[in-house]
Amino acid sequence: MKKLLFTALAVVSFSLSATAQDATATIHVGQGQQKINREIYGQFSEHLGSCIYGGLWVGEDSKIPNIQGYRKDVFDALKALKIPVMRWPGGCFADDYHWMDGIGPKDQRPSLRNNNWGGTIEDNSFGTHEFLNLCEMLGCEPYISGNVGSGTVKEMAQWVEYMTSDGDTPMARLRRQNGRDKAWKVKYFGIGNEAWGCGGNMTPEYYSNEYRKFNTYLRDQGQNRLYRIASGASDYDYNWTKVLMENIGRQMHGISLHYYTCSGWNGSKGSAINFNDDQYYWALGKCLEIEEVIKKHKAIMDEKDPEGHIGLLVDEWGTWWDEEPGTIPGHLYQQNALRDAFVAALTLNVFHKYTDRVKMANIAQVVNVLQSMILTDQEGTGHMVLTPTYHVFEMYTPFQEATYLPVDLKTEIMPVSKAYFKEKENAQDAGYRPCPLISASAAKTQDGSIILALTNVSLDKEQTVSVSLDGFKAKSVSGRILTSKKADDYNDFEHPNRVAPTAFTDAKLAKDGTLSVKMPAHSIVVLSMK
Repeated sequence: MKKLLFTALAVVSFSLSATAQDATATIHVGQGQQKINREIYGQFSEHLGSCIYGGLWVGEDSKIPNIQGYRKDVFDALKALKIPVMRWPGGCFADDYHWMDGIGPKDQRPSLRNNNWGGTIEDNSFGTHEFLNLCEMLGCEPYISGNVGSGTVKEMAQWVEYMTSDGDTPMARLRRQNGRDKAWKVKYFGIGNEAWGCGGNMTPEYYSNEYRKFNTYLRDQGQNRLYRIASGASDYDYNWTKVLMENIGRQMHGISLHYYTCSGWNGSKGSAINFNDDQYYWALGKCLEIEEVIKKHKAIMDEKDPEGHIGLLVDEWGTWWDEEPGTIPGHLYQQNALRDAFVAALTLNVFHKYTDRVKMANIAQVVNVLQSMILTDQEGTGHMVLTPTYHVFEMYTPFQEATYLPVDLKTEIMPVSKAYFKEKENAQDAGYRPCPLISASAAKTQDGSIILALTNVSLDKEQTVSVSLDGFKAKSVSGRILTSKKADDYNDFEHPNRVAPTAFTDAKLAKDGTLSVKMPAHSIVVLSMK
C-alpha cells in the first residue's frame, strides 16, 4: 500500500490538537438521555447467493453438523453475537417471493428461480417456519419484508394471519396443519422493499398509495401488534422521505433508508482486499457521510413528526465491493478486510448519536454476502470463518440498550478526495469528505460501567488519546483491541484468526481519573471503565 501525505483540515466540531499524533476527548457522563436501541445491531438475511442455503441452512440430512437443519457453527456464532433482529427474505428477493411456496412438506414445495441474484434455482426448503423458528432459537425479533412489487394484498394479509393468528382462522388452521400450533410473535413488518427500484420502480406518490392500500388489510391478530415499515429512500433521495411523510404519515411506524459504502453502480466497485491508501481513506470518508444523510432525512421527519413517533430504520447498509474472483456471478460473495471493520465501527458510532430517530439498522448481510459476519466455504466441506466485521459487532455488544453519552473530541482531520471515483459518482460528489483520524463513542451500561469505543484509522500513525470523564471517577479499565499488520488483512479458512480481538493493555488511568489510551495505527479499541 503506497504512502499518502496527510493534510490537516479543521471541520465542524473537530480541530487540530497540539501535535498531529495526539487527540483529546471529554465524556459527559451526566448528560446521557437516550438509550442506544439494540435493534441498531440488526442483521439482514436475504435469499442471495449462499446466505441462506449453505450459510444459515444446510438441511437436517446434511453431513455438516447442524441443529434442525441450521449450520451449528454458524448458529453458535450468531447466538454469541446477541442478534436483536433479523430481516428476511429480502431485499430485492422479497418482492419476487410468494410465501405459500415455502410452507408444507419440503418434498412438496415448488422450486423457484432467483431472478434477482444469478438465476439460481432454490428448492424452497427454507421458508416461513424455518426463518421464524431460527429467530426464536436465536432469541431475536423477526423482521419480515412483504411482497408489494409482484404480490397481492390478499397474499400479504394471509401471511400475517398465518404467522400471528392464534384463533380458529383459515391461515391459523393451515399453520397448525403444517406442524406449528402456537402463533409466532412477529413485530416488524416491511410493506415492500426498494419500491423506487427492484420493488416496482414506483414514484413516491404511487408507492404511498400502494402502502396505504396494503396496510389497510394487515390486521393485527390477537395480542400481536405489527410495527409497520414503509419502503424508504436510497441514500440522497430526500424527496422520497418528504413525500412519504406527507402522504403516509402516522400510518407507518417506521421508514427505511438504504446506504452503501460503494464506489458506484456501474462497472468495477473495487476489490475488498486489494486496495491502496487512497481507496482505503475514500471508503472511510464515504461511510462517514451517512451522518449527513441521516441528518437530512431526520430534519424532514422532524418537521412532519416533531414528537418522534416514526422511526428511521437503516435496514440495509455496509460495504459493496466486487465479487471475489472465481465465485458465482450475482451471488455477491466478497471477502472482508480490516478496512470493512472500520466501516462497521465508524457507522455504528454514527448510529449511536441519532438513536432518538434511528430505531433499527441491518447490516448487509449476515453470511457470505457483501459485508458479512461469517463466511462459509463454497465447496460444502463445513469450514467457517468469522470476519473482522463480526468481531466489531461482538466487541460492541455492551452498547446495546446502554445510555448514549456525548463526547467532545479533538482530533486531526484529513480531507479525503471525493474525486477519486468521480467517473462513477454523481456530480454532487465533487470535493472532499472529512475523515477524522480518531472516532469515539461512549455509553453508560445498566451496571454503571462506562463503555468507550475508539478507532484510529491512520495507516501509519500511532495516536495517543487523552480522555477526561466529566462526572465519573474510574477506578479500573479493561478492554480489547482489533488490529492487524495491514489494513487489507483478512481472515480465510487457512488463517481464520489473522484479524481477531486481543486483550488491550495500553489504557492507563492517572490519579486524577484521566485516561490515556495509546492506540496503534489502524486499530479499534473498546474499553470498559468501572
